[in-house]
Formats: sequence, structure tokens, C-alpha cells
Amino acid sequence: AVLLRNLEPQSDPARLANSQRRAHDFDALTAGSETAEPLWLPFDHPLWVVYSSGTTGLPKAIVHGHGGVMLETMKGACLHNNLGSTLDTGDRFHWYSSTGWIMWNLQAGVLLGGTSVCMFDGSPTGNAGQADWGTLWRFAAASGATFFGAGAAFYANCLKADVRPAALADLSRLRTIGSTGSPLAIECYRWIHERLPQVDGRPIWLAPISGGTDFAGAFVAGLPTLPVIEGEMQCRCLGAAVEAWSEPDANGRGRALIDEVGELVCTKPMPSMPLYFWGDAGNQRYHDSYFDMYPGVWRHGDWIRITPRGGAIIYGRSDATINRHGIRMGTAELYRSVEALPEVLDSLVVDLEYLGSESYMPLFVVLREGLLLDAALGASIKQSIRA
Repeated sequence: AVLLRNLEPQSDPARLANSQRRAHDFDALTAGSETAEPLWLPFDHPLWVVYSSGTTGLPKAIVHGHGGVMLETMKGACLHNNLGSTLDTGDRFHWYSSTGWIMWNLQAGVLLGGTSVCMFDGSPTGNAGQADWGTLWRFAAASGATFFGAGAAFYANCLKADVRPAALADLSRLRTIGSTGSPLAIECYRWIHERLPQVDGRPIWLAPISGGTDFAGAFVAGLPTLPVIEGEMQCRCLGAAVEAWSEPDANGRGRALIDEVGELVCTKPMPSMPLYFWGDAGNQRYHDSYFDMYPGVWRHGDWIRITPRGGAIIYGRSDATINRHGIRMGTAELYRSVEALPEVLDSLVVDLEYLGSESYMPLFVVLREGLLLDAALGASIKQSIRA
């Protein structure tokens, strides 16, 4: 409370009059023998500071408000992810995250809907020297999770390690798989549907989302009433005026595209967009981060394609686009081609420009244990990218 009070610029003491410390007995609260009156605050009272690195400069220190985050996180949890109260539906939610990722914060929205949260403390691959990609699946079974979420890279590693979750533990309670952080490859869609138990005779519901720390929510997500298409997110989120736009014209306006790749924009405000950046004089960095390309319209920095049926495909960061000999490539395209090779566990490409001259673009790879990056493997990686 002290931190957030100091964060609010020119705080009005009258607005914070009720922000007094109150002591409660935790056991009494959880037993239901004592009630706690919440501290009533304005809708836009600062809630927390989260950090988003972007692609250049220091991380952005983003301050969100109470009301906007409550609306956005409850919408995502209860409506798009179809989670109910544990007492009524038995739902239990697990999304593997460190405390430094916005997915940790967004578990608060699940609690607001009455869903229990299952938290795993430790490495997702176990603590032994040999990586064990079955660790989280066994935890999901032990905790009775009905919703299991993780970063897309986690599923890619499970696929490469040929993990068979249904053979490792009883996952019969599991009914939904969530993914975010980077585009989920089509191969991972297939691996999930093949390796996880069916629900009522149908493949488990796979509901990837794409949004951002910037507004503590999702722009595109899943919906249980729609079909799942491999490589595609099912719909644009409720209340999110998301479009794919062409490059700006002379007036700074883009053209809405269907079935073409464009910049992900949100043409109308959402309640969870940041209040401000901490220490951002005149909101200059806030403006430059989202409104520099299309005046008055939020540009998120992702490539997106809206399909004719209303789904969405994310192609990676538009502000991390690599221009190689006049060909524009998204980093997600490169990673998918490289990491499709069974020998490669992880990769990182860096485009280094030298004052406008020919750029040098090194690719770093993490190989399976015991393999060497010899000429043959190097040629195979280059051929995969070229193809």
C-alpha cells in the first residue's frame, strides 16, 4: 500500500483516506468466522507495477489500475477460458509461471471467479541434472488441475522429448490446455491432441491466447463454443477492437486487412490499458511505445492475420522484424524452421546492423546432449531456413 501510494502522481489525500492498515486473523477468515471489509478505492487507483522489456532500452515500468485489471482478468478467466467456481464446477487452474511474468499476476482474475489456483514452486523440468519434462504433468495430476497452461516453448520441448503425459499420470480431470508467450507451432497442436486424454470423446480443448503485459490481458483467445483450427487462435476477445492494419498512409491511417498479415492494432480503448509508466515525464514513452505509428490507435508490435472465419494467427513481433536482402522475416518464422529440426532444442537469432551496411545475423542454437554443430548439421539448419 505504501509503494502504490507513492506511485500515484500528486495523490489526493481524500481519495486515500480509507487506505488504512487492517489486521485480520487469517485462520478466522478462511474458516468463515470473520468477515473482512475491503478497502474501497477509485477505479483507477494504482494496483501494481509490471515490467515489459520491449526490444530496445530499459524495461517499461507499467502501472495498471484496480478496476481495469479486475474487469480484464475476470473476462479472460470466466468467459474466454470457461472457468467456474471450484465449489460449483470443481475447476482448478494451473499456469506455470515465475513471479516475473504477467501470467503470475493474472491468476488473481481466476481467484476473483472463485477458481482454486494450483501453484508449482520449482523448475518445470525437475531438479536433477537430466531434464524431466514430465514434472509439471505429474503435478497437474496430483493437484487435480482441470486447466493446464504454460509457455509455448514448454510444449515444444515436450514434443521434442517425446513426452507422453497421459502415460505418466492420471490426467482424466484435465479438460483445457492454455498456451502463450510465443506462437504455438502446428506440430504442438497435433502433439497436444495426440498425447493428452480426450474429454467426452473429443480432443482436449486447446485455447492459446495472445496479449501482453502492457495491458494485463489478451487480444485474441479461445472460446469453448468455437472449433479449434490448428495454428490459429479462435477469436478476438470480447471488448477488444482488434484488427490487422496495413502500413500507415500519408495521414497515419492504416487499412483493415482480412486474411493478410498486418500490424496488430486495437482501435478502441480497453479498461486495463496502463494508467502511466512510472517515471515517464509527460507520458512521452507511453505515447512512443503504442501510438507512434497510428495516431490515437494502439499498435501492439505483433504481426497478426485475421482469418475469414474470425480467428487469428500471430506471426511474432513486428518490432523485431528482420530485413534480409529486402525480404522481411518475423523471428517466429525463423525459430519455427530451426526448432523443427530434432537436433535443435532452442535457438536465438540476432540481427546486427552496421551503420546501414551489410548486416551480420548470427544464429545461436542449443543442441541435444551429445551432439556437435558440425558442417552437416549446419548445412541442414541453413537448408531448413532457406526452404
